[in-house]
Amino acid sequence: MRPLDRIDLELLALLQNNARLSNKELAARVGVAQSTCLLRVRRLIDDGVLRGFHAEIDPAALGAGLQAMIAIRLRRHSRELVESFRAYAMTLPEVRALYHMSGTDDFLVHVAARDASGLRDLAMSAFTTRDEVDHLETMLIFEHLASRKLPLFLEPDA
Repeated sequence: MRPLDRIDLELLALLQNNARLSNKELAARVGVAQSTCLLRVRRLIDDGVLRGFHAEIDPAALGAGLQAMIAIRLRRHSRELVESFRAYAMTLPEVRALYHMSGTDDFLVHVAARDASGLRDLAMSAFTTRDEVDHLETMLIFEHLASRKLPLFLEPDA
C-alpha cells in the first residue's frame, strides 16, 4: 500500500463523517478535480484502506429487543480451533461483531436477540453445543453507542 498524503487523509476524514457525500462534494471539499477524487477514492478502496460503506440499522426496528456480549473461552488453543470458531460464529445471523482477544476469554461476541428467551436459546444451541467451547459468560447490553470515526494517527506525506 502506498503512503497516504494530505488529500487521502482529508477524504478519509470526510467519508468517516458522511459516507454518502457525492464525488462532486468530496472533490470540492478537498480541492481536486472530480476525476482525481474518484481515482483517489477507488485507490483507497483497492488498497483496502476503505473497507466498505454501510447503512446502520436500529436492531429494535427488526425485532431485536435485546443485545448482549458473550465471552467465550475455548477448551484448547490452536489455529484450527480459533479459525473454526470464528468462521462458525460469523455465520450466525444474531452475531453483530466478533472480537478475538487476549486474556481469560478468547472471544467476545456481540449478539442481538428478540428477547431473553431468544438470547438463552442462542447461547445454548449456538455456543454451548460447540466442542471447542469450554465456557461462556453472557452480559446484557443496556445501551450501545459506537463511534465510526478513527483518529488519524498518520502525518500526511507531502
